[in-house]
Amino acid sequence: MERKQEAAIAALLTAPTIAAAAQAVGISEGTLWRWLQLPEFQEKYREAKRQAVAQAIARLQQATTKAVDTLESIMTDDEAPPSSKVTAAKTVLEMAIKGIELEDLAARIETLEKSLEKRGSA
Repeated sequence: MERKQEAAIAALLTAPTIAAAAQAVGISEGTLWRWLQLPEFQEKYREAKRQAVAQAIARLQQATTKAVDTLESIMTDDEAPPSSKVTAAKTVLEMAIKGIELEDLAARIETLEKSLEKRGSA
């Protein structure tokens, strides 16, 4: 893959439009559109998007402790309006329930996968 194509992929991740990405790299918009039709370019672009999303997810996961701390501080703040306290408490409860549901679902899937493996090897 050419360096300009790699630069175009990076620009596509940050530019608001294809035209802006092409301009940032110094190529025509038509060239970038043609590259977007190439299977190798498409695969590299998909991988770059996956990596960008993975990084964003990691940042979100790192922020969860602060988010929980914020909700907890609102719930226990004597100065906070009752509606804010209720909203924070409701959010905490909903997220806790969703977490339990996801754990239960993961356990059920694991059990099913093990059962299928046993059947497949029998």
